[in-house]
Amino acid sequence: MKLWACRARLAAVALLVAVCAAIPIARAGCEHLLPDPVAPGPARAITARDLVELRDIGQPDPSFVLPESPLAVSPDGRSVAFVLNRADLDTNSYCRGLVVVDLDREAPPRAIDRGGELITVFSFLRGSVQRTGFPELIVPVWSPDGEWVAYLRRDNGVTQVWRARHSGGGAVAVSRSDADVEAFAWSADGRRIVFAARPTLVAQRRAIEREGLDGWAYDARFVPNWGMRPQEGRPAPLVASVVDLATGATATAGPTEQALLGTRETRYSDRSTAALSPAGWRAGTALSDPSPLSPQRLWVETPQGKRRQCRDPACLGRITGVWWEPGGRALWFLRREGWANGEMGLYRLARDGAAPRRVLATQDMIQGCVPVSDALLCLRENATTPRRLVRIDPGTGGAELVFDPNPEFGAIRLGMAKRLRWKNALGLEVRGDLVLPPGYREGEKLPLVVVQYRSDGFLRGGTGDEYPIHLFAARGYAVLSFERPAEYASLVPGVRTIDEAIAVGAKDWADRRSVLSALETGVRQVIASGIADPRRVGITGQSDGSATTRFALINSDLFAAAAVSTCCMDANTVMTYGGIAWADDLHGDGYPRATEPAPEFWRPFSLAFNADRLRVPILMQLSDNEALLALEAYGALRDFHRPVDLYVFPDEYHYKWQPAHRRAIYERAIDWFDYWLLGRRSAAPERVAELRRWDALRPAGEHAP
Repeated sequence: MKLWACRARLAAVALLVAVCAAIPIARAGCEHLLPDPVAPGPARAITARDLVELRDIGQPDPSFVLPESPLAVSPDGRSVAFVLNRADLDTNSYCRGLVVVDLDREAPPRAIDRGGELITVFSFLRGSVQRTGFPELIVPVWSPDGEWVAYLRRDNGVTQVWRARHSGGGAVAVSRSDADVEAFAWSADGRRIVFAARPTLVAQRRAIEREGLDGWAYDARFVPNWGMRPQEGRPAPLVASVVDLATGATATAGPTEQALLGTRETRYSDRSTAALSPAGWRAGTALSDPSPLSPQRLWVETPQGKRRQCRDPACLGRITGVWWEPGGRALWFLRREGWANGEMGLYRLARDGAAPRRVLATQDMIQGCVPVSDALLCLRENATTPRRLVRIDPGTGGAELVFDPNPEFGAIRLGMAKRLRWKNALGLEVRGDLVLPPGYREGEKLPLVVVQYRSDGFLRGGTGDEYPIHLFAARGYAVLSFERPAEYASLVPGVRTIDEAIAVGAKDWADRRSVLSALETGVRQVIASGIADPRRVGITGQSDGSATTRFALINSDLFAAAAVSTCCMDANTVMTYGGIAWADDLHGDGYPRATEPAPEFWRPFSLAFNADRLRVPILMQLSDNEALLALEAYGALRDFHRPVDLYVFPDEYHYKWQPAHRRAIYERAIDWFDYWLLGRRSAAPERVAELRRWDALRPAGEHAP
């Protein structure tokens, strides 16, 4: 995996071609898709079910901010539609519904359609289509007359366009495509829907099956850790069709109809954003210099095409949204700012070029905003409050609650979260959130667990959602939710491409050293405060966070136990199980070939190279899609009788999508740290066999803490 992870900043999940996908799953009852009223009562402790079954509007990870909003405002501005998603542990599936909220009257939200399977993202990486397990962003679209809402829904393994009346009464499938529909649009008169799919992707799969009758030639199409079969290559362009809603007849779309679709090819890779006013003024952002890591600058353009760059400092940075106010006299824009971009600011910029005025500053995560009347409808969350739908007044910054998908959390007792700030050895700004147990008493020393590698919005389980921050806190741990610093390449002038940035960071493991410096400084800050016991510090990680964890275990003595969700990068593994394309890619970034021993290159990062001296217990909970990459490290650690335990989860990808798996990972991770940091043994009957395994991992004569 390039850069060892799906980094949101550099590769933006490396999702260069977004294709919808999912696997048929059992049906959930979904009686509680919409929340029930919460009866008043004493606050209770949080459970794994509470976190796994959170209701989501948009994608669950707030760090992945996309130009598109999951919110769709009706043509008259009086209603908003969105897809609500909730995991169902009892059936290991998902409850999904198309929900409408009326904005001009107090009325409960209504689900105008329910059903369908989770739609996940496919990406195109190193010449192959890659399954990620990450939920796709599904955006409903209103008909021009406001009578219907259409959206993408997946049933029996295929994604189609569905539509439902805004007042309810059921929904029907509109398209009849053999391939997944990826994009759609209404015609101007509302009588037709244009949709696009990639039928050649289906043809590729069939061709691979036919080829297998004579045996597949092993080539760059293979990614062995994904499975011993060729992967589909780059899909052909989208093919557009149009369906007549009155007759159901489908025909090839003409150029005018195709133009309605726009493009979704850069959804996960393009950080720019733009807005058009009713009077023809345009505004948007562009990178401020050729480096892909450079900040964005805001620009405004007249109807005649004359563009003006905004030179105010507030117009430079991570700008996540731009909207014209009604009448088009001024522009609203939202910006990540402050220490390590840990705050958000909402600004008003007059069209006449006066300096922008900040109307709201907050540590809350705000995203998915859409203008409605004289306000912005946004999704807002913070460290202890799950995502909610709010209406923000851009004149005053005041916010009004519109819909709380998870009112149950008002009755759950959570610990305090405190924002920490520091710098690493290179001077890069770093931040994190320290979460303490409910009822923490000052002066009490606690075991500490580090969760990585983004710390935005509601602190669920870190990137990948596998290490439940508030569950750890409820168990008596202090938790440092760590936000990785900017890439090392951001300090190097002249970097012009993502590949150059990766190569610069890979040389002498410069980026990994920068991140470790940030991590160690933050952990030592918590220790120095008297909160954390320096002998009982654990570390966790998925994707880039797993790389940080492994590097830390080799190059630091701070950590007493570890758990990772992806693993590993070792000399033989990456050049074999990663496949030909990945091996060539890594070699281009400066990695040695499989036939080059290069111990000095690998020793700072490879668990296998360091197995003889590692003593820290390591828990690996991996997807079957990636587990082969861990076997070299696991085998070496086992040969030296080091404490390592590995679990493989079936039908999973880089992001684990199955609710039952997420709960199992949550609970085993907590029990693992209890066992190694506290000497606490789980009383759960299903842990008996595991505890015997863990007992056997202890070096002879070593006793529990």
